[in-house]
Amino acid sequence: MNRIVYPFPAIVGQDDLKLALILNVINPSISGVLIRGEKGTAKSTAVRAIANILPEIETVDGCPFNLPQYGAVLCQTCKKAECASATTMKKRVPVMELPVGATEDRVVGSLNLESALKGGKRQFEHGLLAGANRGILYVDEVNLLEDHIVDVLLDSAAMGVNTVEREGISFSHPAKFTLVGTMNPEEGELRPQLLDRFGLCVTVDGIRDVEKRVEVIERRLDFEADPEAFADKWKNECAALTDKIISAFELLKTVEADRDAMMRIAVLCMESEVDGHRADIIMLKTAKTLAAWNSRTSVLDEDISAAARLVLPHRMRRQPLQQVGRAK
Repeated sequence: MNRIVYPFPAIVGQDDLKLALILNVINPSISGVLIRGEKGTAKSTAVRAIANILPEIETVDGCPFNLPQYGAVLCQTCKKAECASATTMKKRVPVMELPVGATEDRVVGSLNLESALKGGKRQFEHGLLAGANRGILYVDEVNLLEDHIVDVLLDSAAMGVNTVEREGISFSHPAKFTLVGTMNPEEGELRPQLLDRFGLCVTVDGIRDVEKRVEVIERRLDFEADPEAFADKWKNECAALTDKIISAFELLKTVEADRDAMMRIAVLCMESEVDGHRADIIMLKTAKTLAAWNSRTSVLDEDISAAARLVLPHRMRRQPLQQVGRAK
């Protein structure tokens, strides 16, 4: 029995949160999003809901890495030619949730050394990164994870590959996923080096408008009373959002940013005193994705300003965000 997920368009407010998630699924090279904020602000609800409106992916039935069929080409992951004739299936974009207490082996997988040494066969025990390929990896309370595990997650997200090495034996598999981390700053911060690796960052707070807070209550009660009827009421909005995401994904390939746009991005990053050049690159990718989301093929100043609001706050050594957001 399929569990009915709260509809993404039914989430009240939290516009930056929803936009950051949408931009990442359109363009995974943005490198994920960190969601900072207090509990009970729809962080986990939004992550599960966005996956539910994404187009289904086609995979080889039983493939642990959610890989598509490669036709006559030998699958480079499992080295099996029979994948070319295997049954394919369509499935929802996977959402893998990483528990706080997860070990490194649980995350990246492990090699069965006894099988490798005695039988000469590499037997790989799949981790969460295998199941997250072509999907979303959701890490709640990412600030409470051990730093070396966060490093592994960020490296895999950036390279799109997970490599496990044990006693001179190694195994690699695709690990292209959208990384979404959530955290409550009151429970501790991430190191600046790790913060910088998240492409976007949004801060969510409880809604302060009384009417909207009541709307949150009403919608949640309606959903709990009859999830199927509530979801059906929002199906047209969900379908329209899915179509817009697909269109933006295709349009993104044609979006261009001229040198003036790149100069503006570079100036904003320098004024914000960010370290390195990652912010410049991520801001350009985000601005281009925003242009595609708004059905345009060229980057405008408004795209750059909106990108700055999502890319710079967690990277700035000072806090001139309001000036950055209004820079011309």
